[in-house]
Amino acid sequence: MAEGLGTALLLAAVVGSGIMGERLSQGNDALTLLANSLATGFALSALIVAFGPRSGAHWWSEVVASFGLRGDIARADVASYVVAQVVGAVLGVAAAHLMFDLPVLQFSIKARASFGLWWSEVVASFGLVLIVLSCDRPRPWAAPLAVAAYITAAYWFTASTSFANPAVTLARGFTNTFTGIDLMHTGPFIAAQLVGAALALLADRLR
Repeated sequence: MAEGLGTALLLAAVVGSGIMGERLSQGNDALTLLANSLATGFALSALIVAFGPRSGAHWWSEVVASFGLRGDIARADVASYVVAQVVGAVLGVAAAHLMFDLPVLQFSIKARASFGLWWSEVVASFGLVLIVLSCDRPRPWAAPLAVAAYITAAYWFTASTSFANPAVTLARGFTNTFTGIDLMHTGPFIAAQLVGAALALLADRLR
């Protein structure tokens, strides 16, 4: 429940801030992205603090898989985490639509399909997973700051604006707003994210 609720609130922040930014920026995509990235980063930091002690605040499906492979969580629990994240992500998108009086059920038509975008997802996911795997128990304050800072920065240094999350990617296929992605384009994004996560897991084991 904590994983689902945390993911829902994260998606509400991602999608909601994209809608608000687009409405207020008068067509300036840079301002929209700035609002979107800052709101996501701030929300992410706060949510990790709130949900970390409850569920671990994993939220990223590839992070859960990496923890399972590393033995930090039971492998039998990985599927349950992922299902909770996907359900929560979709509900978070719906919550954002309701806040802005938009149709709850939408299908994105925003094309996001190119090698540069797929490579961006490999890079974004590699960095994210490596950072999460590097956060240790003696420094509980590090994870909220490190993860939120990286995600905020990755909005800007990646061409894809750093989805870096299979559950989030799938859910964003159901919003035809600033943060959306055509459902037909989610598959390559998710594949790229898994590649980046696998490389991060390998890098973590080589340290």
